[in-house]
Amino acid sequence: MLMIRDFSNRFQQISGMPINSKGGKDILKRAGIDTNSKQYQAVMKSMSAACSGVGYTNIQAIKNRMSRYDKDGDYISPVTGLAGLVVTEKNRAEKNRIIDIPESSRDEMFELTKKEFLQENGVGNGDTTRRSDVYLNLYRKMDKNDRLAAGNTLRQYERAYTQAFVDAVKAVDPKWEPGKLIPSGALDGITRESIDNSLVKSGGSLVKKSSSGSTLDIKI
Repeated sequence: MLMIRDFSNRFQQISGMPINSKGGKDILKRAGIDTNSKQYQAVMKSMSAACSGVGYTNIQAIKNRMSRYDKDGDYISPVTGLAGLVVTEKNRAEKNRIIDIPESSRDEMFELTKKEFLQENGVGNGDTTRRSDVYLNLYRKMDKNDRLAAGNTLRQYERAYTQAFVDAVKAVDPKWEPGKLIPSGALDGITRESIDNSLVKSGGSLVKKSSSGSTLDIKI
């Protein structure tokens, strides 16, 4: 294991040739590394960006780094095992889109939001919530290039569900505030479909329709 400050220069010192030279690439290819792959190119880009700092590398380290990227050179999250969840220059403009997401995911989010709203009396509890499970289930259903936009879309539905529950409780008890006991039956009759049908897409946002059918410029 070698401590380096410049990967390319250090490789040249130990191999006698630059890493990007034909001879240098031949060494890597003999070690089973495809230097034309997007995985390899992504690793070289990340290492070049970090070359001003101190790092460690060898051929096995390059292979290990390559395993963190998919065939398209996109980073694979070690938490989810999925690619397409990191904001990059390539997908930055796409992440705030509103797209169609599975009804099953909206159902799952509605039921969880309602359950936790009642359990916590309207207080968001980051320690006990299972929201991340709902998002992960959604990401697994989506194409890689749509995962960030799908997450953004589900977040807006989640906020709409929460706001609908708050409005329903306050309709029963105008003085209610998060943390106070929720009146029994306050959320009865609220359906996920009724909330979804009250929302329309406007640019990169979901907005609530007014009673006349026009849209209100209010982001959810």
